[in-house]
Amino acid sequence: MQNKENKGNNIEELLSSDLEFEYAVAKDVFPNIRRIVAPNPSPYTLYGTGTYIVGKGEVAIIDPGPNIKSHIEAILEITKSEKITHILVTHTHSDHSPAAKPLAKETGAIVMGYGPHGNFEGGEEGADYDFDPSHKVVDGEIIKGLDWNLECIHTPGHTSNHICYSVLGSGAVFTGDHIMGWSTTLVSPPDGDMGDYFKSLEKMFIRNDKFYIPTHGSIIKNPKNFVKALIGHRKMRESQIKKHLEKEEKISISDLVAKMYPKLDKRLLYAAGRSVLAHLLHMKNQEIVSSVEGTNNLSWYILN
Repeated sequence: MQNKENKGNNIEELLSSDLEFEYAVAKDVFPNIRRIVAPNPSPYTLYGTGTYIVGKGEVAIIDPGPNIKSHIEAILEITKSEKITHILVTHTHSDHSPAAKPLAKETGAIVMGYGPHGNFEGGEEGADYDFDPSHKVVDGEIIKGLDWNLECIHTPGHTSNHICYSVLGSGAVFTGDHIMGWSTTLVSPPDGDMGDYFKSLEKMFIRNDKFYIPTHGSIIKNPKNFVKALIGHRKMRESQIKKHLEKEEKISISDLVAKMYPKLDKRLLYAAGRSVLAHLLHMKNQEIVSSVEGTNNLSWYILN
């Protein structure tokens, strides 16, 4: 989620919504990698989900996308002279994984991912609870194809089951929604966890990758600077929260959102509230803030 009025942050200068694409058409975006953009544009997906085809002849599909008939047909048409052997998902949100099942039924490909979506009481809006991979990958696992090898990198935070996939020998990593090219990432509790997200960013920072290929947005060519800026952005948000709590005896999340995102698109206000909650829970675990039940749900205050 991007707060575009905050131009002073380094991450804002690095984000871009520029993307060359045409729906139902594959575009070469990296050696041995093609992208098809699904027709599901929204404030949360930019122009739509980027589905990637890795390899030639015998190929892997990464993030098959939403269960939209025209998108699945486009994948099958583009690969009609090839064999889809693997279908990999980065995580179980409805714009990433639902097409895996019908695509596997058509092709016989093995479906791979970290596991089902986290099962929390009340459920999560936008989660794909039907996804259950035929092969559950683990951190560090190597998936081998005809002319490609992918390393699995467990990066919880956006979701508990988020996986990035490094294309071995290329310097490129498919980063799913853990690191996006056009916006900062939504972290929505309870499956989303800000503490885990910080740790996963730090995990990526110590690697020596040269390119990030996100599911939404353009290829990122300066990974270390980008991750450093993302970490700085998140720390800035927590400093903002602390500053506002220092001025108020108690404050609600909706009031924090109004103060922190004064010009945000109204369609993104709910997401902003979820992100602020994730930060508050992280700060609560660090014993910086606490909360009490009030007339406006929870009210938060700073600990002395």
